[in-house]
Amino acid sequence: MATRYAALLRGINVGGSRKVPMAELRTLMEDLGYEGVRTHLQSGQAVFTPDHGDEESLAAELSAAIEAHFGFAVDVIVRDHAYLKAVVEACPYPAGELEPRQLHVTYFSAPVTPDRFSGIDQVAHRPEEFRLGDRALYLYAPNGLGRSGLAEQLSRPRVTKDVVVTTRNWNTVTKLVELTGD
Repeated sequence: MATRYAALLRGINVGGSRKVPMAELRTLMEDLGYEGVRTHLQSGQAVFTPDHGDEESLAAELSAAIEAHFGFAVDVIVRDHAYLKAVVEACPYPAGELEPRQLHVTYFSAPVTPDRFSGIDQVAHRPEEFRLGDRALYLYAPNGLGRSGLAEQLSRPRVTKDVVVTTRNWNTVTKLVELTGD
């Protein structure tokens, strides 16, 4: 069976700018030779089965195609089903006991080390907290992402320097596992 992947597009369809209609994205991906293309929500998730490439080359190919078609650059992270499933299984928080809006995963395009986060005082943000995983960061924000002071600290350039970073809520994280498992 062919490997299914999820493409996570960063910063599209937010606040009326950088519009990427999902129907156009599906067509664009099919034109690249990807099969079984499906999108999820309007915030930039697509699942697909390619006949070539790996995560990095697929992300670069899709990013270049989006820029050529829509006229602006979009950062893309591509991850396969096994990785997405492992992220869910490794969650250090009791996901089943939390509201999905309280738990988020930030995906990184490359591995990150704890020293990247050394300037963040986690104690000052309690009860919010985060933990690192494999190219992922789990964020527990009991009042949601929009009210999270810790999320704001995690989006600072010191943390995001030299990597593509994109965050998804727990509902989307688990849905991508389901969609790539088809």
